[in-house]
Amino acid sequence: QVQLVESGGGLVQPGGSLRLSCAASGFTFSMYAMRWYRQAPGNERELIAAISSAGSTNYADSMKGRFTISRDNAKNTVYLQMNSLEPEDTAVYYCSAARGGRTEYWGQGTQVTVSS
Repeated sequence: QVQLVESGGGLVQPGGSLRLSCAASGFTFSMYAMRWYRQAPGNERELIAAISSAGSTNYADSMKGRFTISRDNAKNTVYLQMNSLEPEDTAVYYCSAARGGRTEYWGQGTQVTVSS
């Protein structure tokens, strides 16, 4: 049974940091590219960061310098370190697993709220 379970979301003040985790099971994690998306109310889901099976990373322009994606294949986990958070970062954050450019699995999402 494939599972992607996100954790680490919550309420944080502007300028604060959070680290999201996504624990994977039921598939060969190391063979998949992993991605973080987010969706704010009324908005489409947007890709914010990706890491290939080899560890290469890519970010949406608005995230560069603030967010860092990483993976630990021994723990079957992908992380998203988020710094300098802004109210505009408030959204549900999702992780996904992809092969051949196609998303195969999604997590259930974790809420991040940036507010004073």
